[in-house]
Amino acid sequence: MKLLLTPIALLLLFLGYSSTPTRQITGKVTSINDGLGLSAADVRSLPSKTTAKTDANGKYSIKIPVTDTHIEVSFLGFQTQKVAIKKANVINFSLADDVKALAEVSVVGYGTAHEKRIVSASSTVIMGNASPNANYLNGRIAGLHVMNDMNTESYSKISENNFKRASDHPLSTFSIDVDAASYSNIRRYINGGNLPPKDAVRVEEMINYFDYNYDQPKGNDPVNIVTEVSAAPWNKEHRLVHIGLQAKNIPTEKLPPSSLVFLIDVSGSMEAPNKLPLLISSLRLLTDNLRDQDKVAIVVYAGSSGLVLPSTSGDNKQAIKEALSKLRAGGSTAGGAGIKLAYKVATDNFIKGGNNRIILATDGDFNVGASSDADMQTLIEEKRKSGVFLTVLGFGMGNYKDSKMEVLADKGNGNYAYIDDINEARKVLINEFGGTLFTVAKDVKLQVEFNPSKVQAYRLIGYENRLLNNEDFNDDQKDAGEMGAGHTVTALYEIIPVGVESKFLKSVDALKYQKTSSSSNNTSNELLNVKMRYKQPDGDKSKLLQKPVVDEGHNLLQQTSDNFKFSASVAMLGMLLRHSEFVQQGSFDTAIELAESAKGSDKEGYRTEYVKIAKSAKILAKDLRNFAETGGDK
Repeated sequence: MKLLLTPIALLLLFLGYSSTPTRQITGKVTSINDGLGLSAADVRSLPSKTTAKTDANGKYSIKIPVTDTHIEVSFLGFQTQKVAIKKANVINFSLADDVKALAEVSVVGYGTAHEKRIVSASSTVIMGNASPNANYLNGRIAGLHVMNDMNTESYSKISENNFKRASDHPLSTFSIDVDAASYSNIRRYINGGNLPPKDAVRVEEMINYFDYNYDQPKGNDPVNIVTEVSAAPWNKEHRLVHIGLQAKNIPTEKLPPSSLVFLIDVSGSMEAPNKLPLLISSLRLLTDNLRDQDKVAIVVYAGSSGLVLPSTSGDNKQAIKEALSKLRAGGSTAGGAGIKLAYKVATDNFIKGGNNRIILATDGDFNVGASSDADMQTLIEEKRKSGVFLTVLGFGMGNYKDSKMEVLADKGNGNYAYIDDINEARKVLINEFGGTLFTVAKDVKLQVEFNPSKVQAYRLIGYENRLLNNEDFNDDQKDAGEMGAGHTVTALYEIIPVGVESKFLKSVDALKYQKTSSSSNNTSNELLNVKMRYKQPDGDKSKLLQKPVVDEGHNLLQQTSDNFKFSASVAMLGMLLRHSEFVQQGSFDTAIELAESAKGSDKEGYRTEYVKIAKSAKILAKDLRNFAETGGDK
């Protein structure tokens, strides 16, 4: 009898304590914008917190307890969606963009202190934490999670331009620079609670981040020259010369067809949320802006390179976005191999008379094959002869190689932007679509001749890595910068007038055999003469434009244009961040006051944002000074 009861008892026990019943839920997660599946989206049932991920097509399948009441789906750059579980076993999700979440990606996880710097002749490498007080010293924001224990960002060393005597050096020659990567990178540092390293601050790129809406060119020339002169806000005895270039606007529908190659870094270093996921979201934005006559190919590289999408028409946006959504990060970084393949694909699909361009998206951390700055320069200088232009988009932090990407853009007939959030991607790839991707003038050079009877000395603010020899101005074989449709370029010169004493000028003996400015017959009222050379995008011969500049003697900054005041503010902030000896009486307060009075229409809010950045930099600088004075004992 006992033997019979034992199995029955065990059976009853088993039935009484059986596991909770489950059900299978399937479905698909798509973007509300284009209906395409979102790969690797997180699916979670509640309250059991059972999880699953969508496949390459956005589909999912999850076995959940029947007691669960809701399913929640989340994906970077999209709003999280939660729905109640009812009787249906198929539940689909359509996610809307979450601009705020992506905009904050660059701040979340950033807070690594940069205590130790290794400086070589060519670059600055920033290493990780070194002291208990390092976090305070760098203004680390409380509550941010440190993602990287070792920071190896690198920036080319910059030696600021000095004042030059006009009698000895009457000519100043440089290539224009439309890159704006330095400003958005600086913004990333400051928003993360840190002041940037001084070599991350390129003043000309800060100035050129902003649009100055100069007068459009007239006639057949694609570029217009504008100038303005007034007192320098950091030294009222000095003069500040504002030189602006405006490229002609071309409506998108009238732009030539584009053959683009997305060259995407999918190495292991790109795995962070503010790298490959942000990159994919950025290129999806660009894809939405393509026309039917445009076409795109996608090349990826990690340990090796490969073609993941052959050249595809812009009217097949779904295929382009699906290829982007399937990308995953992993492996080493053979950047050189990727670049070679991208140029081959670009030349194979070359559109004569069109816009042929590679868009390289990376953190610049190449570590396999050709990887040094010199290797990259040699490779790009060879490939640019193909007539294919290059746009470089930088992503991420911690191992960011600014120095390498600047070389790539400078030598590859292209431009360079740092994408720190989805709003910056929208600015570069949508709002400035024509300027970023369509060149209207290439090899643009400026040469300024100063009148020694008016100018004792001058200093070009920024452009240290764009200086040219004077003879390079007339040399059509010498490479220089490109201007895209609607682009503006701004350059500032600080001038020490004749008769003004300055600590920046050391005395020298009078020359015996040379004419001095006082002994010359120069009676011109001109302060200087601006000359510009440019070529058509498909041309080999340059054309000369020039404009003389007369100083009308204006001294009140209030009477200058918003463009003059705002650019002066940005230059001042750049010098403050660089701890420049040339900032003189400049201050954060003066820079902020100037900018606040010169916002203009500011439709996109970029100038308003700049004021907030300047105010944050002021606070961080004050904290840094307090730390230095107290040794951190507060």
